[in-house]
Amino acid sequence: MKKIASLLGLGLLVFILFNFANSTENKESPKKPKNIIILIGDGMGISQLSSAYYFKEDEDKEPNFSRMPIVGLSRTSSAKEKITDSAAGATAISCGEKTYNGAIAVDVNGEDLQTILELLAQRDYSTGLVASSSITHATPASFFAHAKSRHMAKEIAAQMPDSEVDFFAGGGLEYFYDESAGINVIDILHKKGFVTGTDCLLKAEKLEKEKKYGFLLAKDGMPKMSKGRGDFLSNATDLALNYFELQEKPFFLMVEASQIDWGGHANDADYVISETLDFDKMLGLVLDFAQKDSNTLVIVTADHETGGFTLAAKEKKVPFQGTQRDYKEIGPRFSTGGHSAAMVPVLAFGPGSESFSGIYQNTEIHAKLLEILK
Repeated sequence: MKKIASLLGLGLLVFILFNFANSTENKESPKKPKNIIILIGDGMGISQLSSAYYFKEDEDKEPNFSRMPIVGLSRTSSAKEKITDSAAGATAISCGEKTYNGAIAVDVNGEDLQTILELLAQRDYSTGLVASSSITHATPASFFAHAKSRHMAKEIAAQMPDSEVDFFAGGGLEYFYDESAGINVIDILHKKGFVTGTDCLLKAEKLEKEKKYGFLLAKDGMPKMSKGRGDFLSNATDLALNYFELQEKPFFLMVEASQIDWGGHANDADYVISETLDFDKMLGLVLDFAQKDSNTLVIVTADHETGGFTLAAKEKKVPFQGTQRDYKEIGPRFSTGGHSAAMVPVLAFGPGSESFSGIYQNTEIHAKLLEILK
């Protein structure tokens, strides 16, 4: 009997080990994305994002935000301030380290930090930046330049020719000329292989694989949507994606909807909402690409919230009854003309997206990307 029991025990052990080996062998590891797209709504908190649902042009169509299956929240305080600015907020995402307000991809001691764009370029990724601000503004600058102050716009522009950027589009033309120093950065860009232009509606078939492209379409920031900017954000993003397809290798793209923030600073609800809707439209284009490609990780987030924006009930004066709230109608309001410490959304789509659920520091976006790309 003891011999039979031993044989049965041995057989059971072999069975367990065999099945464990099979289950380990058949278990699929998470898929690693080929391409990375980060979309930043500057100043876009939960209420700004929510406005796309209440003020959408097509009542029967859900905003593209709803196509993002993974939802998280990011805590945005900087290294020295409870309320961050765009420079420190973008540096945290780009470099994975908290720094002081105003810092462009440098640490608290002013030392350069490696950006995610620089890191991936070293791994032979094509890279691109698109922004509706000047391309030297705090958020895009934090992905390609290094400066102790975000206000050093001409010094930031001068770093573009030797940066790892292959494609860029935005405003900021005035910062690429420094008459006092006798510097014309546009000329230097040409010598470095860039084709520059003032029209990002250039047809995709005119793009050349061997060239780099830079579009500077406004003296400083691009016009606001209400002033006729049109589909710049979508067109420039689409052109970048066409350019990357020519390269036939992995790519990194950061697109910033810069002026959600500007509407918040101005306490202009219409400005905030129109810029958020434009962001959502561009997001739709990116998600269409990512769905078709099936190998692209898309992350939507913000550097911080601006304006203390809220979608409150509309207040109306009623004769003999004073002010009353009408819960059938939304009356957007603001609590500040600056930034707030509110957490901001992190939405994700594509391979590796499941890593972005939960609540975490903004530096974790960078850390999670590095972990996914191991």
